[in-house]
Amino acid sequence: MKTGRDILVIDDEPVVQQGVGRICGSEGLSVDTATGGGAGLESLGKHAYRMVLCDIMMEDMDGFEFLAESVRRGHHAPVVMTTGYSTGEHAIRSLQCGAIDYLAKPFTADELMAVVHRALNFNSLPAGDTEAPPVIGPHPPHFHRLGCVSWAETKPEGTVLIGVNDLFVRTMQGMRSVELAPVGTNLIQGAVCATIISADGLAHGVMCPVSGQVIEAHTEVAAHPSTLEQDPYGAGWLYRILPSDLDYSLRCLTSQLLSPDQLHQNRKGESP
Repeated sequence: MKTGRDILVIDDEPVVQQGVGRICGSEGLSVDTATGGGAGLESLGKHAYRMVLCDIMMEDMDGFEFLAESVRRGHHAPVVMTTGYSTGEHAIRSLQCGAIDYLAKPFTADELMAVVHRALNFNSLPAGDTEAPPVIGPHPPHFHRLGCVSWAETKPEGTVLIGVNDLFVRTMQGMRSVELAPVGTNLIQGAVCATIISADGLAHGVMCPVSGQVIEAHTEVAAHPSTLEQDPYGAGWLYRILPSDLDYSLRCLTSQLLSPDQLHQNRKGESP
């Protein structure tokens, strides 16, 4: 039987390995390290990790190759991708390939702990969790999602609504406030478009699913964060934007939202 461990860090930079070990260790979390994808796969074969933090740029295999191979081998620990060569394309591809989140280097201790807490909570959420807040109404067929993080809904008049996926909200386990960009801001796909402060005080950046200019920020959500928890696909939307190059943005997204149960099935390597 595999021994249980908290975090596996796959990165060829000693300063990153040491930094994550020091920060997470101070929170009482066990941290193992590997200098490349091959060594990381060996560690996954020996231990049952609660999450993996994996660099994209590595010599033996890149992070995307590691992610594909780990899935092929039946490893189901949630993966957060990270890189010092941060681009929107890297963030989008990470979520497309099955990572649950993305963290750009250099990152602060608070940024690290935010994604670590979400990943550990994601791993502990049971499929079919009946204690989660209900999602009001069905998912419209024209919804598109950016991994487990955010969604976009196109409107007939040419605007797009942007919101946060139910599972992203649930992994924060309570929220304190929502910080939105002002009207007129140009949002970039794959970049942070809003910040949610969870009940424990950590700041969680929401990656934007579609590029465009904010023409309406949903101040009701900022004033009453519980709206986002209670109805993330309806009254809990964040922005109405005027999209730029909408066709390109949508090609980077997945058509239709998956239900929480289907996301759990995907995490376990099952077909929805």
